[in-house]
Amino acid sequence: MSAASGAMDAAVASASAQAGVDLLARPAAIRQHADTSVMLSVASAGARLVAVGERGIILLSDDQGKSWRQAPAPVSVALTAVHFPDAQHGWAVGHGGVVLATSDSGATWRKQLDGLQAAQIELASARQHAPQDGEAGVARLRDAERMLTEGADKPLLDVRFSDAQHGMVVGAYGMALSTADGGANWTTLRGQIDNPRGHHLYRIYAEGGHTYLAGEQGALYRAASDTANFQEIKTPYAGSYFGMVTGRHGELMLFGLRGNAYRSIDGGANWSKVDTGLPITLTAGQRLASGDIVLADETGRVLKSRDDGATFAPVPLSQRASFTGVAQSADGSLVLSGTRGMVRIAAETVLGVTK
Repeated sequence: MSAASGAMDAAVASASAQAGVDLLARPAAIRQHADTSVMLSVASAGARLVAVGERGIILLSDDQGKSWRQAPAPVSVALTAVHFPDAQHGWAVGHGGVVLATSDSGATWRKQLDGLQAAQIELASARQHAPQDGEAGVARLRDAERMLTEGADKPLLDVRFSDAQHGMVVGAYGMALSTADGGANWTTLRGQIDNPRGHHLYRIYAEGGHTYLAGEQGALYRAASDTANFQEIKTPYAGSYFGMVTGRHGELMLFGLRGNAYRSIDGGANWSKVDTGLPITLTAGQRLASGDIVLADETGRVLKSRDDGATFAPVPLSQRASFTGVAQSADGSLVLSGTRGMVRIAAETVLGVTK
């Protein structure tokens, strides 16, 4: 298994080793050449780019991804995802159920939540709802008690905020929490997601008034943005989905293991398979400012579509890595996180793909 897909499936299996209590309390070491570390996610914070990765490493770039510097972080666990709803406010999540927050564009970070606190939140909710939920409530309570006993050993895998106050995080074994006050307080969403088997949840995607959760074993859930009740959407693939993007006109595209990608033009009622060229796991995707869609995979390919995900063509690259995340910089370049650090693809290279 490559390190890119290891950041997802294997991250779940290895989290207990990564997320000892000491690592949740130990600040990340400042490292030389930190930009060549294993990096797992990248996001735009206004004109700044922020990337996160192994051992609590957080990188900042103010020159479109040409150079990077390390920011201090309060933990040493792997950070798996980062998101900024505006230029100042951002959140990062990772192993040990950790949630970090910043209000100064990533320059400084503070810990808001960890896996032990998340387990306590889930247990309190399970106890409250168990009496009226019958067998499902009993099972949920049992799972919550086990989660608390096992401690902070389960990773969070994605984070998404709609503004500086409202957001959610998801992760292994169906872990999902939301906040309405910028992360000061968190509420479990387990009882509001149609996920009784506790599928791992890898990605959150918001588009067109809906929020989607994509996960393992073909799991896809959708909720109206003004509710927290997620219903399952049937998909044609039983493997893991690691991401989701949309086209200019609301086309939905899911992608994941072994190059599998599926597209829907009717809100998820029907799906068609998309040819991505090779059976290689797709790990990241992004809709560009132009409306075009790019996908990246674990062997270092970048694919681009100009027809809302119907067809894809490879972007010619001089530098490749096992990619884990992608963002577009203010100058139109692509910036990708990967197992060899950060990679920048100039805007003219991306725009030069004609298919």
